[in-house]
Amino acid sequence: MQDLLRKPFGTHGKVHDITPASAGWRYVGFAVHRLRAGDTVAEITGTNEVILVMVEGKAHLTGAGQDWGVLGDRMSVFEKSPPHCLYLPNGSEWSATATTDCVIAVCAAPGKGAHPARRIGPDGISLTERGKGTNTRYINNIAMEHEDYADSLLVTEVFTPAGHWSSYPSHRHDEDDYPRITYLEETYYHRLNPANGFGVQRVYTDDGQLDETMAVRDGDVVLVPRGHHPCGAPYGFEMYYLNVMAGPLRKWRFVPSPDVEWIMERDAD
Repeated sequence: MQDLLRKPFGTHGKVHDITPASAGWRYVGFAVHRLRAGDTVAEITGTNEVILVMVEGKAHLTGAGQDWGVLGDRMSVFEKSPPHCLYLPNGSEWSATATTDCVIAVCAAPGKGAHPARRIGPDGISLTERGKGTNTRYINNIAMEHEDYADSLLVTEVFTPAGHWSSYPSHRHDEDDYPRITYLEETYYHRLNPANGFGVQRVYTDDGQLDETMAVRDGDVVLVPRGHHPCGAPYGFEMYYLNVMAGPLRKWRFVPSPDVEWIMERDAD
């Protein structure tokens, strides 16, 4: 059994620190800082580019030799307002000083130096409905394929209403065979509302060699190295997740599970 479910280290400081080495893959890194007002964190991107996502709260950010001022607006991620984010290329230094209690996600992948530092959002990000029926969910695209902000990173937020499914119909992106499919490693950073709730995520391959179903709690991270990866929010509990994807090509092409492909085809009509 692979260690796909990662619990936070605690409730303060750097509570997640996932690297390619610790995940057993090649591209995606992901970290979460939970800061109290007045706390400061400073890091160097090294060979990675990063997107800092203000999940909750506000912080004064500097990076790549610039002062970006105070970023952040929503005090709860479930306000669903567009996030404030900062893209920094490889070879950058950055620091954040919390002006309120805050949660900062650090999305990382190999950088090529082809994109400049820039703010992302809240302007230009709008909550978009996707899916039908109890497969309806709501998306804040931060830096997906059509937003040419990064060398490798693909980043998005998803809000799944209580009783609904998400990342469904089941699909995979684990082969480097563009344009049919692209190889993208992926992390899910989960939050639940109310926070004492739980969600469910399954990660499985068609041949059954990987098949894990996990109960996810508020603040957990799920690794998706390969295979399909649907998740569900039980009745009474709303689910948020922040997705980070990266691979050899910054394009998102997937193949549905044969068992549910008919649902995707039906709903496309």
